Amino acid sequence: METQLSTLTSETANASAASPQKLLQLAMGFWASKTLLSAVELDLFTVLGRGPRTATQLMDQMQLHPRSAHDFLDALVALGVLDRDDGLYRNTAEADAFLDRSRPGCIAGFLLMANNRLYPFWGSLTEALRTGLPQNEAKEGGNPFDAIYRDERGLREFLGAMSGVSMDLAKEIAQKFPWQNYRSVVDVGTAQGALVAEIARTHEHLAGIGFDLPAVAPVFNDYIAANALEDRIRFHPGDFFVDALPSADVMVMGHILHDWNLEQKRELLARSYQALPAGGCLIVYDAMIDDERRRNAFGLLMSLNMLVETPGGFDYTARQCREWMIEAGFREIRVEPLGGQNSMVIGVR
Repeated sequence: METQLSTLTSETANASAASPQKLLQLAMGFWASKTLLSAVELDLFTVLGRGPRTATQLMDQMQLHPRSAHDFLDALVALGVLDRDDGLYRNTAEADAFLDRSRPGCIAGFLLMANNRLYPFWGSLTEALRTGLPQNEAKEGGNPFDAIYRDERGLREFLGAMSGVSMDLAKEIAQKFPWQNYRSVVDVGTAQGALVAEIARTHEHLAGIGFDLPAVAPVFNDYIAANALEDRIRFHPGDFFVDALPSADVMVMGHILHDWNLEQKRELLARSYQALPAGGCLIVYDAMIDDERRRNAFGLLMSLNMLVETPGGFDYTARQCREWMIEAGFREIRVEPLGGQNSMVIGVR
């Protein structure tokens, strides 16, 4: 009896010491995220990239109502993306590097996509969890890729977003993989071509191919021309479920597999195996969930995003990816961590 009373007393003490603050902060996290996304939508960080401004100047320049402008700007200071000194607002170093659209490493395109697409669709997450169905344009019988690719401006925004969010990974992959042992690379689902451009820029002996749907070609070609790499990189149009993948010594599939269901994932890996020469390598990278499914919250949330955005897509662990690659015939499979809670799985044909 004394032991039971002691246990109850301990549990009561722990309950009394517990605080709801962590739960409240987590639950209201959308306040902070939408404040940041609205700042990106207003192009605040590009404006401040040209120099500090007072609140009055920013109100005039961005047509902000005086009722909320100071709270909005000071919230961004409190969130650590703006600084304020003597009434002048300026970007933090981080915001200046990654949110000013005039900078090459800018990720504003991805955040605009998050604001314009993902934020409203995630409002229906509960419905997605109950039905297992996407909550984007497909909900009304449309095709999300048709919606994105319908006009050139929307397509360029989407592809630019993919480049922005992948640039740091591209630099890591360009450094970590032994490219000196290979002569050519094909990037499947290449978007603007940021990955293949970074690899080719870092390793001057390599020739590259960007593989994607035909509509992507003008955006890809503009990006490659802007990087003066037309002599070593070309675009190959196609649908990776219909057309044969172009052959190269190394094939990369980045943020591709998670878009598709298990059968389609296996099909893409089999198609990759068929396209590679003997001794060729496949690199798959995604925000892979840790094998114990306890730590990589971003990977798990990304998988929920696939629920909201795709009919059957889901994220996966490195262990699962290894198993699928073995089934496809790959050998000497290894896993290497990348930044941003991403990992790459490498297999040899």
